[in-house]
Amino acid sequence: MSFSVSRVTENGLSLVKLQDKATNIIITILPEYGALLHSFQIPVNGAHLNIIDNYSTREQVEEQLGVSFKSSKLSPFVCRVRDGKYTLEEEDFEFANKYTDGNAIHGLLYNKPFKVVNEFADESQASVTLRYQFKREDPGYPYEYNCEVRYTLLPRSILQVETIVLNLDSLSIPLADGWHPYFALGGPIDNFELQVSTESMLELDDKIIPTGNLIPNSSLAEGILIGNHQFNNCFVVKPVAQRPSAVLYNPANAVYVSIFTNSRYPYIQIYTPPHRKSIAIENLSAAPDCFNNGMGLQMLTPSRSQTFTVWYQAGVAEND
Repeated sequence: MSFSVSRVTENGLSLVKLQDKATNIIITILPEYGALLHSFQIPVNGAHLNIIDNYSTREQVEEQLGVSFKSSKLSPFVCRVRDGKYTLEEEDFEFANKYTDGNAIHGLLYNKPFKVVNEFADESQASVTLRYQFKREDPGYPYEYNCEVRYTLLPRSILQVETIVLNLDSLSIPLADGWHPYFALGGPIDNFELQVSTESMLELDDKIIPTGNLIPNSSLAEGILIGNHQFNNCFVVKPVAQRPSAVLYNPANAVYVSIFTNSRYPYIQIYTPPHRKSIAIENLSAAPDCFNNGMGLQMLTPSRSQTFTVWYQAGVAEND
C-alpha cells in the first residue's frame, strides 16, 4: 500500500507515524501530550524538511509545553479567558490553572494523554483517531465531554485534521476549538511571505483580549513580506471553498503551507515569537475570551457532537 500507519519512538517520544510512500510525506503525532502534531515532513532538495516547529525531546516537552504551546489542541476554549473567570447563566466560574499574565490560556487539553482508538490505511489515505475524555478536571469547567482528534494523510500532500467534540454532560456546555501550530519553512520568518483571506481584525487590549471592536484591515489579503512585522493579532476570515484561508511561503526554497478552513473556523490568530524562527498560524472557532464576549461561542447541548476541520497542504512550489 502507498499509505501506512506505524508507531515509532524518537528521543523518548512515542509517536504515531502516517506516511505516503508515493510522495514520501511523513506525519508524526504525539498522543501523550494533547495529540499534538509533531512533524509534517516534506521532501526538499533530496532531504526531509519538517515544517512544524516542535519539541525535539521529552524533556523539552515537559519544560516548554505549558509556556509555548507548540501545536497544542485548544479546547474547550481558545487563546485567553480574562483573569481566568467567566459567568454563565448567572453562575460564576474560575479556572484553577492560569498563565503568568493571570489569564487562563489555550484550553485544558494541551497536556492531556490522548488514547489511540483507531488506525486505518489503504491505497488512498492513512489515518489515526485519538480520544480524551474530560471529566470535570478543572473547577472552571465542571463538565464532561469527549474530544476526538482524527489525523488523515491524503494524496497531494494534504493533512486533514478533524476535531469531534461530544457532550457527555447533562447540561449544555460552552465550547470553542482551535489549533496552535508553529510553522518553520527554513530560515528566519522575516523572509517569508504571508497571505490571509481577511478584511478585518479584532481590536485587542494590552492583555491580548478583544475589546469588542473590529478594525478594517485588508493588508494581508494580497500577501505581505513579513519582514520586521510583529504579530499577536486575531483576524476574521471568510473561508471560500477550494481557496486557502492562509498561505505561508518561503521564497528562498519555494516551500509553502496552505491552510484551508470552513465556516467552523472563522478566525485566525497570527503570532510571531521573539526568536522569529517560526510563526504561529492558529485556526479558531471563536474569538479569544469568547466565554465572556460570546464571539463565536457555541453552547453544545447534551449528547450532541460538533466537528471542526482544517486542512494543511505543504510542498515546494513549481516554477512558472
